[in-house]
Amino acid sequence: MPDNGAMRGLYAHNARLRMDADADLRAPGAAITLALCGSWEHKPPCPLAGHHTSAERTGGTVRVKVIFATEPEHLAEVRRRMEDALSAESVAGPEGVVTVWVLEASGAGELAQAEREHARRLADG
Repeated sequence: MPDNGAMRGLYAHNARLRMDADADLRAPGAAITLALCGSWEHKPPCPLAGHHTSAERTGGTVRVKVIFATEPEHLAEVRRRMEDALSAESVAGPEGVVTVWVLEASGAGELAQAEREHARRLADG
């Protein structure tokens, strides 16, 4: 059950990717931002779901976590857009450099206790 903040639910999404050692760790998050916001640059708040993406590399495996806040009626759409972005397995950056990955797993995650305050700030815009 999501925690509610400012009428938005607080959620997490996890993914596991395979990426080359020199691949840009920010690329999957950029793909998600494009999918949710339509652009890397826009005035806050994010129109559909306030979100924050982190990525951690261990060898060739990258674990991506998105914490986000959205209205419960938009949750399925937000998750679909994130899945589509990650399933595309690549994104072109602002300078045209394409970063690729292989999606191994993706789905709903749990907010860690330490992430809840950040998620609440996302909910507040």
